[in-house]
Amino acid sequence: MTLLDFHESPPAFGHAMLKYFAFDPDYVNLNHGSYGSLPLPVLAACNKLTLRIESNPDLFVRVEQTKLITKCREQIAKFVGAKTSEIVLVRNASHGLNTIMRSFEWKTGDVIITCSTTYDAMAGLARFLHDGPGNPDVSQFVIQWPTSHADILAGYRAHLRSIPRHSGQKVVALIDSITSVPGALMPWQELVQLCKEAGVYTVIDGAHSIGQEMNIDLGKADPDFWVSNCHKWLFGKRGCAVMFVAERNQGIVKSSFPTSKVYKSPSDRASPGETFIEQYNWNGTIDFATPLSITAALEFRAWLGGEDVINGYCHDMAMRGGAHLASIFGTRVMDQTGEFTCNMVNVQIPLPTDVQPSEALDALFYQKMLAPTNRKTKVSAAVFHHNGAWWARCSAQIWTELGDFEQLGSVLAEVCREVAREGQAH
Repeated sequence: MTLLDFHESPPAFGHAMLKYFAFDPDYVNLNHGSYGSLPLPVLAACNKLTLRIESNPDLFVRVEQTKLITKCREQIAKFVGAKTSEIVLVRNASHGLNTIMRSFEWKTGDVIITCSTTYDAMAGLARFLHDGPGNPDVSQFVIQWPTSHADILAGYRAHLRSIPRHSGQKVVALIDSITSVPGALMPWQELVQLCKEAGVYTVIDGAHSIGQEMNIDLGKADPDFWVSNCHKWLFGKRGCAVMFVAERNQGIVKSSFPTSKVYKSPSDRASPGETFIEQYNWNGTIDFATPLSITAALEFRAWLGGEDVINGYCHDMAMRGGAHLASIFGTRVMDQTGEFTCNMVNVQIPLPTDVQPSEALDALFYQKMLAPTNRKTKVSAAVFHHNGAWWARCSAQIWTELGDFEQLGSVLAEVCREVAREGQAH
């Protein structure tokens, strides 16, 4: 029996899809990539499961829960081309990446490789680990647009060769599959191969990948570790994520976080990965209706027509919408060739280049966009500074139409004028 029960065919993509989401009618959402957007049918499935759980919590947690978790893991493993034994569910991408990175036994001389585009919380994690026991060094690889996949690969190869190496040293590369800002597809599979050749562990931050990046095949790409949010592009309930740990590395991740009651000391294990799955099936009381929403999300996506149909529309809308917004502003898109673009497009906005980024400026932007006092329409797109210019990262989804980019353009032009004026006044 499926969690979703549809008696109608899906409407055409565009504004007709808005009836399946709970958006304020005055809200133009071009920032799906930040927090995800929960479809109402998936929410209904979660509510149905919640009632089932609450009807007999003991029965569900002690008897039924593990079967549903196993089914969910099997579905996701197939979706990303991994073995079920390599897949567990975690709270969010940051949770999974912290679990992995804190599991390494760091020693003086070890190295963590980050990028200038590494998500800020993960860059903070690298600094935290550097400040802790073992003091691993942090080596940053710089990426700036305009660039190309070929240039990134050539530069990364040179960066790997520049790191002094010695016997017994660990080098761990934190690699984004799709960077957050700018929203850009990385040649991460090729970067994994470069790291393999150099004897470097790969930890892939795939927060934006599942549900947006087509044809993920972890078996073929063969990273050491990979984590992706399922509440962003896959349409799961916020927050849930999937963590992949290759079987060869399950001895590194010795404990779930928090540590489960089934934890065994390495000396007591029959194999390095013994209890790996079981630790994530139960490591404290949480509402498993949230991670189990992945099953309902996959059913909803199948009803919509599947991955090719969904991402075909969203990618096309990102490319056309980005070009349209750039023409409204008289500016440009960051990715001129399209090789970095999945369903997020980065467009330069008309804010003077001498306006410098700050937390106060970020707050001012989002206050004016999301809670305006002078207009009815509320809009959302991620605004950021890169390489001397200001940009908007726009997420295209199944409800997006070109008119949404026009509304964003109208509001952002006004907000840019206000921000520049208030910034000069201060």
